[in-house]
Amino acid sequence: MKNVTFLNPEFFWLFVLIPIAIAWQIWKGRKQASLKVSSLKGFKARPSFWSKLKPLLFVFRILALGFLIVAMARPQTVDISNKTNITNGIDIVMSIDVSGSMLTRDLKPNRLEALKRVASEFVEARPNDRIGLVVYAAESYTKTPVTSDKAVVLDALNSVKYDQLLQDGTGIGMGLATAVNRLKDSKAKSKVIILLTDGVNNSGFIDPRMASEIAKEYGIKVYTIGIGTTGMAESPYAIAPNGEFVYRMMQVEIDEQLMKEIARNTDGKYFRAKNNQSLKAIYDEINKLETTEIEEQKFYNYDERFRPFAIAAGILLLLEVLLKNTVFRSFI
Repeated sequence: MKNVTFLNPEFFWLFVLIPIAIAWQIWKGRKQASLKVSSLKGFKARPSFWSKLKPLLFVFRILALGFLIVAMARPQTVDISNKTNITNGIDIVMSIDVSGSMLTRDLKPNRLEALKRVASEFVEARPNDRIGLVVYAAESYTKTPVTSDKAVVLDALNSVKYDQLLQDGTGIGMGLATAVNRLKDSKAKSKVIILLTDGVNNSGFIDPRMASEIAKEYGIKVYTIGIGTTGMAESPYAIAPNGEFVYRMMQVEIDEQLMKEIARNTDGKYFRAKNNQSLKAIYDEINKLETTEIEEQKFYNYDERFRPFAIAAGILLLLEVLLKNTVFRSFI
């Protein structure tokens, strides 16, 4: 992007000379010697075409002065280019519970959709990090590996849904272990898992505490999020003949003790999201806790632009001198 700057803008103060010069010229023109005579008949003559143009000499001089002032101010165009180096990138895997209970409507429109919206904003807010996505219920799999292509991550996140491809249940250890597996060989200086669930570990063949020990061994920090209200919530419990879920008020239960233990064991932090606002606040806080160090270098390319103004001033002054000593010589 090119911007126009002036190296010596203080010279613009010289523009105050222009109205002074104009005032002096007007005063000098009025202050002329006078001669009283009885009649002007012998002096009457039509002014010639060239005599009418004589004020142009002063106009040329004023314009030349203005161009010289601009030239002395040293106009320049500046082409600024940036080079960004990521000095401490972060690899992040979001491990999301997609069990049937994530369709509970205590968050709007339900837990899963609320999470997808907030998680998408989180991804967009981290353009310099690599992000991956793991989904789990009783089983788990990698939805997208760790990548710097945010469009791929956002598309994958948008397509997350409860579709019964995975056996229903809550295998927290499965989701955590799969996320660890995606990060264990990462060369990033900081490795983070955001583990989200709305229930109690009741499925899978991997113990969550063992998975957290593995995460700790690989230097992976785990932020755990328990999503859902406390007490009763409108939850799906059956599927109607038309294929739609039937809802009723059911008891909500989250193993907060386990989630706190996983976070503490890996130097992470546990959060509880009871509504849409608190869920967004949690992701905002994680975004602030995990900052990426970025080194930005700016390169300035200056291109001098004073020459056209100096040349224009010289041409005008030369034109004034030539006309003064040729065409307008008899009028001076």
